Amino acid sequence: MDPMCANYAPTRPDRLRAVFGVSPERDDYVDDSYPGHVAPVIVGAGGARRAELAVFGLIPPWSRDSRNFRQCYNARSETVGEKPSFRHAWKSRQWCAVPADGFYEPNYETGKAVRWRIESADDEPLVIAGLWERWRAPTGQWSTSFTMLTINADAHPLMSRFHAPGDEKRSLVLLEPSQLDQWLQADLEQAQQMLRPFDPAAVRCFPAPRPPRAVKPKA
Repeated sequence: MDPMCANYAPTRPDRLRAVFGVSPERDDYVDDSYPGHVAPVIVGAGGARRAELAVFGLIPPWSRDSRNFRQCYNARSETVGEKPSFRHAWKSRQWCAVPADGFYEPNYETGKAVRWRIESADDEPLVIAGLWERWRAPTGQWSTSFTMLTINADAHPLMSRFHAPGDEKRSLVLLEPSQLDQWLQADLEQAQQMLRPFDPAAVRCFPAPRPPRAVKPKA
């Protein structure tokens, strides 16, 4: 697991249809997603695309209780083919794209962690490279889950600004919208070659602190 992006804004159904031509089976997913939440991913379907709702945080086939999502929401591209949690999905080429209206990272430039939002500079959804997996519960029920792929960002002019001082800097892999079908149909070598830094000019970022929690009235 790569402790990086644990919070993002899934793209809403109307934008999924308009931009990607896919529709999830339900539209009652949250606007502010964390590991364990259900959100849409785009997967390949016989040369076409389809949207599927999946748990944010990959649950390996061998998991006993499905709690692995707590540690498997990001996967390091350098070791994804070797780690037991991700190896099956990677070698089976279970690519997915995670559509996002933005994602969040901590910035420490003020001396303390401040949540920042990163979103597309042209107001279109971001396309995050990911992997999906299926897990069968002891009851026999199947569920789909996913992880986001990351790469080193120590030299990236934008993503190197995030995370605690001294920590390795990491970045999600943002695909160009035109690369979506190429990603979903890639072989292993092609997929590895697509895990590259994104153009910082393609996004905008700004502080986006979490709103204060509402104070419950006293009884």
